Amino acid sequence: MRSPRTLLALPLLAAAVALTLSGCTGAAASSPSSSGGTIQVVASTNVYGDIAQTVGGSAVQVTSIIANESQDPHDFEASAADQLTVKNAQLLIENGGGYDPFLDQLVQATGSTAPMITAATLSPEYPADGNTAEHKDDADHAHDHLEGFNEHVFYDPAVMKTVAAKIATELGALDPSQAATFTANAQAFGTQMDTIEQSIATIAAAHAGAGVFVTEPLPLYLTDTAGLDNVTPVAFSEAVEGGQDVPPATLLQALALISDGSAKVVIVNAQAAGAETTQVEDAAKAANVPVLKFSEILPAGQTYAQWMQQNVTQLADALGK
Repeated sequence: MRSPRTLLALPLLAAAVALTLSGCTGAAASSPSSSGGTIQVVASTNVYGDIAQTVGGSAVQVTSIIANESQDPHDFEASAADQLTVKNAQLLIENGGGYDPFLDQLVQATGSTAPMITAATLSPEYPADGNTAEHKDDADHAHDHLEGFNEHVFYDPAVMKTVAAKIATELGALDPSQAATFTANAQAFGTQMDTIEQSIATIAAAHAGAGVFVTEPLPLYLTDTAGLDNVTPVAFSEAVEGGQDVPPATLLQALALISDGSAKVVIVNAQAAGAETTQVEDAAKAANVPVLKFSEILPAGQTYAQWMQQNVTQLADALGK
């Protein structure tokens, strides 16, 4: 599966951040403390940053390395400033599974020993052996990803509930005086996830077996839980996710599945466009098939719970048409 393109030159970044630190008197990494001071949390994206903020409240200062919808995680280039941010972190949160390797590389560059929460490993779908396979995207940059594993676990509310609980545990270790508050916040977040899962179950009860076409595996945790049938040709989604051209025969097959009504809804990645995905959207509109655009980054002004509930609601509305 496609993984973020990370053009991180570690030696150059290390040198750049060293110069930055040398020019900043007293600039040093915060150390874990139980004194009640603000805990520095760094997340790979604002999806995890928001969950950390929800759990930590005023006790944390959260920095999300990717926080803007205009930033495509697959094209992300880490900077020396990002390296300094990671150096000062007391808690790190990543998606894992090959999705955001830039954070691991930043940790390696800084020598950070801050605890790291890796969301992918909390998924029941995560391979027990954690074996990786090399993947090359359209820029010919090699990355490791888990073979056969859908890394987009942030579209699984159940996993995010577990992530929140893990965040509460780690924050409680850093500031025991507020551990009970962190646990309560995580439990409240978990209740929100339960509500979203109930909404997904409602979709399953009404539309189980309905066909869905996804240009990339991004929303499959959600659609699978909703009982929808992924009719997308594997070769299509693999090509799009890998930044490759879709084989002509596969494209024709995909367009036919949309035109003949096999797909009741089409879901595209809002942050990854291409000629083939445009053709799919055009075919869907011509066939009066609803097209939904799901993103990988939390939209401005929304919490994770609001965002995911919105996605579920849009899916339910589209299937009801």
